[in-house]
Amino acid sequence: MAGNRMGPNKGGIGAGPGPRANAGGPAGQAKAGGPGRPGNGPATPAQPRPQATLEQPVLPPASPAAFEKRHFGLAISFVLLVILPTFLAGFYLYTRAADQYASYVGFSVRSETSATPTDVLGGLGSLVGTSSTTDTDILFKFIQSRDLVERVNAKLDLQAIWSKAPNDPIFSYRGGTALEDLAEEWERKVRIYYDNGMIDLRILAFDAQDAQDIATAILDEGSTLINQLNDIAREDALRYARSELDRAQDLLKTARQNITEFRNRYQLVDPTADVQSQIGVVTSLQQQLAEQLVSLGMLQSNAQANDPRISQTDLRIKIIREQIEAERQKFSSDSDDVALSDVVGQYETLAVDRQFAETTYTAALAAFESARAEAVRQSRYIASYIRPTLAQEAEFPQRSQLLLIIAGFLAVAWVIGSLVFYSLRDRR
Repeated sequence: MAGNRMGPNKGGIGAGPGPRANAGGPAGQAKAGGPGRPGNGPATPAQPRPQATLEQPVLPPASPAAFEKRHFGLAISFVLLVILPTFLAGFYLYTRAADQYASYVGFSVRSETSATPTDVLGGLGSLVGTSSTTDTDILFKFIQSRDLVERVNAKLDLQAIWSKAPNDPIFSYRGGTALEDLAEEWERKVRIYYDNGMIDLRILAFDAQDAQDIATAILDEGSTLINQLNDIAREDALRYARSELDRAQDLLKTARQNITEFRNRYQLVDPTADVQSQIGVVTSLQQQLAEQLVSLGMLQSNAQANDPRISQTDLRIKIIREQIEAERQKFSSDSDDVALSDVVGQYETLAVDRQFAETTYTAALAAFESARAEAVRQSRYIASYIRPTLAQEAEFPQRSQLLLIIAGFLAVAWVIGSLVFYSLRDRR
């Protein structure tokens, strides 16, 4: 106890292990410090460490990893789920999988866009205009359709072609004669690539000549389809042009018939020409009237008042005026009390209708001739930039790539399954 009490006076050295043994710490320095020293101030009680922390036992170091029974199970699962299936797949690919030959073909639908004579006549040439983009889309769908499968099968017997590898149950055709089975196999053996209006095909078969024959049949059937679309478009254009020509002919006949009826009704071939001739007559009479008036003035100035020439000139002037008045009356009415101006107006209307009918008929006739000329030539056709190829060696199946894909897929599946298994095991 004495040692404990003297501990603070000797610089904080304590004899016992209790809390006061740390008197040389901050608390002891606070008691020993004098005025003006940094340690001067109120004493802060010491914070002892928790007893539980001091008394916690230290764990022994981990033992070296050892190969346990569960590791055997994991290795066996890897062998059974990855190595063995990969070995079996490689054995099948290199021993039983039959060689397949590929034939390639590429084509596009082309359309002629040459100008036609009807383009000058109001743009009627657009009646026979076509677009190749829609045709290519239709052909793309047609190649994937059951209709094409049926047509090619009728020519080449696809079931016999794709069944030439009886020892290959995976790549050989195992279906029946149903069109649905052939269409499903068609999707496996015929690959189509479509890019910017161009179609590329890859056809697989167990014989190189068979693959080329299928590619040629596809190209022929595509040409047949485009020709049918051509025929439909040309028939529509020709039928429309013919109907327009018939309508223009009827319109022209009606206009000419109206002109004929007008002439028979008024007994006038061309009222405009009659008006011009009457105007000429009136103009001539007015010139004669002016001459007679001049002559009368001269006679009245030089001759006697009872000179017979004055009375004759007066009579001539009177007759000329009466004739002018009679000619002017013809402008206002004819024999049926119809104004000549109305007659001329009716004739001008009929003449405009006839001129319009003649112009329409000329344009319709040109459009019909253009459509008929278009119908005798092929405006759309298949342009093949890659003819059906004949393979020299088998490219498929791509054994090494397929084996790598199978091994990678099995390995990834095994890793995921192992992680899931241990995750569920650790949660128990």
